[in-house]
Amino acid sequence: MNAKEQALREEICLIGRLMHQKQYIDGSAGNISARLDDNRILSTPSGLAKGFMSPDQLIIVDMDANRIDEPNDANRHLVPTSEVLMHLECYRQREDVQGVVHAHPQTAVALTLVGYDFRRCIIPETVIILGMVPTTPYATPASAENRDAIRNLIAEHDAIMLAHHGSLTVAGSVWDAYLRLETLEHSAKTLFMAAQLGGPRELPAHQVQKLLGAAPPARAGAPGRPGAFC
Repeated sequence: MNAKEQALREEICLIGRLMHQKQYIDGSAGNISARLDDNRILSTPSGLAKGFMSPDQLIIVDMDANRIDEPNDANRHLVPTSEVLMHLECYRQREDVQGVVHAHPQTAVALTLVGYDFRRCIIPETVIILGMVPTTPYATPASAENRDAIRNLIAEHDAIMLAHHGSLTVAGSVWDAYLRLETLEHSAKTLFMAAQLGGPRELPAHQVQKLLGAAPPARAGAPGRPGAFC
């Protein structure tokens, strides 16, 4: 195992602990992955509490979802995450994606239960960091339906809500994918509070354009790649 892989293993375990501590996941829910190279993905396994993982429990799968690492005593009995197909779809479509995080953030999921449309420009930081956040139709968790639900969205979006289920965030590193999850849930909490106070007001179109103009070049594609924004 090289230093890059070891560092990724430790980082994924840290992210798992943070997701558990912040109540973005519970029990054995959620999954995290990072790209090792063109054909190898380092992933959390199925049925393991992500808040209490050790680096040697993570497994490696290929782009066909086959486990290809050499099992050790800590992970010999483990199998790929039940959402592996959704993760692989992100990597197939986006060469820039190096990390994928799937979580169950409570407030953001609750908003999908009442049909809230996240594709609204309300919070400036959310516009710049996440861009538009679409919500998929309901799909059965832990099935190929989730892969199919994001298939036509992931090329243009860095954050996606899975209706009644959870969130999916991607980025150029697994750490940044996690930070986008933090931004998503923080924004959802703010929007929920605003709804209790009479409902949030959207940013004027000219202010949205100013925000998009200030976005870093690497992010310019995500807010509006290539269609209309807000």
